[in-house]
Amino acid sequence: MATFKAACIQLRSGKSIEQNASVAEELIRQAAEAGAIYIQTPEMSNVLVRSRDELMARIGSGSADPFLKMAQTVASELNVSLHLGSLAVLKDSGKVANRAYFIGTDGAIQASYDKIHMFDVDLPNGESWRESATYDPGQEAILTDAPFGRVGMAVCYDVRFPAVFREQARRGAEILTAPAAFTRQTGEAHWHVLQRARAIENGAYMISAAQGGVHEDGRETYGHSLMADPWGEVIAELDHDEPGFVVAEVETENVAKARTRIPAITNERAFTSRIADGLKEIPA
Repeated sequence: MATFKAACIQLRSGKSIEQNASVAEELIRQAAEAGAIYIQTPEMSNVLVRSRDELMARIGSGSADPFLKMAQTVASELNVSLHLGSLAVLKDSGKVANRAYFIGTDGAIQASYDKIHMFDVDLPNGESWRESATYDPGQEAILTDAPFGRVGMAVCYDVRFPAVFREQARRGAEILTAPAAFTRQTGEAHWHVLQRARAIENGAYMISAAQGGVHEDGRETYGHSLMADPWGEVIAELDHDEPGFVVAEVETENVAKARTRIPAITNERAFTSRIADGLKEIPA
C-alpha cells in the first residue's frame, strides 16, 4: 500500500499545441513542487478545435506531438508519473484518436488508451456533437502499474459507462480516472455525481482533471477538476473553470478498507434478463 500526492492540472486549451504545452508545463512543474508524484492533465490537452479541417491541419502522429515530447522530458526531469488525459492524434486511417498516455518517471510511454465511447448528441441548448465523425473509437480498457498503485485509464464520456470502471476494478485498479472536457451544461448537471458514483461502486479513488472556461473555438467547458476517495468523498476540487492545479494525498490502503466494508465486486453475480409475460406459477 502507498501514500502519495496526486495532482489534477486544469487547462483551457486553445488552437496552438505549443502554447497549450507551455501553459501545461508550468502548471505541471508547480504541482511537482507541491509534492505530487502522479500528475494528470485533461482530455484534449494538446488542442481544442471545433473545425474538423482545422484540427486535421494542426495535429500529427503521437510521436511527433510537441505536447507529448514536452511531457516526456518533464516527467523524466521531475521524476514524476505524468498521465496525459488525452491528445488528439492523427491515425493512418485518416481519422483521429482521442488518446491518453501514461508516461513513467523515466520519460518513456508506459501505456496508451484510445477513448472507447463517442459523444454523439444533440443538446437542448442547441449544441450538437458528433465525435464519431472525426474520431476512431478504441476497443480496449487499459490499466497500467505505477510505483504507487494500479491505474485504470478512461476519458470523459466513458464515465457514463460503468462497465469500463468495474472491469478495471476487477483487475485490481486502485485509481480510476476520467480526465475530461465536459460541456458546461452536462457538467453542472452530472459531473460530481458521476465521479463520486464511479468511486463508490468500485471502492476506488477517482481522479479526473478537466478543461474549463470559454475556449478559443467558442466551446465552453465546466472545469471543476476533482478527486474522490473510495468512500465517495471529494478530497480535492478546483471549484471554478480557470486554469490551475489541485493536489491531494492519496492513501491506497483506503481501497482495501472500502472494498471490505462494501464487497460489491466479490458479491457480484452473473445473471440473465427477460421481459416477463405473466406468471404461470408462483415461484417457490
